[in-house]
Amino acid sequence: MQPLADWRAARLAALTAPDGWLNLVARIDLAPGRFLVGAGQEVQLPSGPDLLGTLEITARGATFTRPGEAPQPFLPVPDAFPQLQVDPFLLEIHTVDGVPALRVRDLTLAPTVTLRSFPDDNDWTVRATWESFAPEAAEVAMKDGSKAAVTLTHRATFRHQGRTVTLTPTHWKSGKPMFVFRDATAGETYPACRFLFGEDMSDTEITLDFNRAISPPCAFTDFAICPLPPPGNILPFRIEAGELSP
Repeated sequence: MQPLADWRAARLAALTAPDGWLNLVARIDLAPGRFLVGAGQEVQLPSGPDLLGTLEITARGATFTRPGEAPQPFLPVPDAFPQLQVDPFLLEIHTVDGVPALRVRDLTLAPTVTLRSFPDDNDWTVRATWESFAPEAAEVAMKDGSKAAVTLTHRATFRHQGRTVTLTPTHWKSGKPMFVFRDATAGETYPACRFLFGEDMSDTEITLDFNRAISPPCAFTDFAICPLPPPGNILPFRIEAGELSP
């Protein structure tokens, strides 16, 4: 695994990058169709010109046309949604359960954040049993009150203070399972949940390094939609490792 100091530097760089969470200024639910976009248009942006251009969303994808220019397609991005830079914004088509929304990042902002963490604790780097099972369809609650469909395929199991703990990943990113969990530090950590990505997987084992537990995007912006922990991932004990509330 990447050393913790390097991992934290990369984490901070990702948050403050042009496509990070700190410069997200709008999320606007839409339906397929053509829309005028700008500070004074039907799709109203919080800043920028009165008319930025025309957004078209179809079943084949999305395009954006600036006045007097040719349409430009939104392009796929690894582990993200299709994006297009339309200065002074980075636009993104964010689709949840088939419903598209326009996410807007303001590239004129230079956001900063201070990330705080518990002291590093090697005892919270856990080598867990990693077990696959027949795919199960499930729903997870989202922080905005909606629900999202997921497919469960694996579980991680370890022992803590004489008890067996089982965590189920609900999402995957860059080939790594993402565990959404909450423990008894909630309030000191982000109250809704934290995210943890499994590392160093084999067919039977996985590393859960809780020193790398992170606050979800919803901790940094009101325009993110974050999953909440499934019931089995709500833990009654304290995990004093990883990020505190930002």
